[in-house]
Amino acid sequence: MEPDFLVHNEGDEVAVAVTDVTPGAAGVRYLDSGREARIEVAEPIPLGHKVALEDLAEGAGVREYGVRVAITRAPIARGALAHVHNLRSARWEASR
Repeated sequence: MEPDFLVHNEGDEVAVAVTDVTPGAAGVRYLDSGREARIEVAEPIPLGHKVALEDLAEGAGVREYGVRVAITRAPIARGALAHVHNLRSARWEASR
C-alpha cells in the first residue's frame, strides 16, 4: 500500500500528508518501524499538512519526530487537520 501519511516515530501524535488527502479511509506508514495502519480522515488534508492520529485535548503537547513540537489551542479529533488554527509552537514554552 502506498501511504497517504507518513509518521516519523512510533508514539508521534500527528502524521504528514504525502499527497492531498480527501475525507475517508487513508493509509499511514511509520518511518521508524515500517508499520502500516489506517485512519479515517474527517476533512481534506493538503499535501504537507498534518492529521491528528488520536484525539488531543486542548492544551495537550503534540509529538512529532519523537519530541514535543506543538501545543493544542483547542481539542483536535482523530482524523482532523492539525495546523496553525488549532496548534501553537512548543519551541519557547520552557521560557515562559
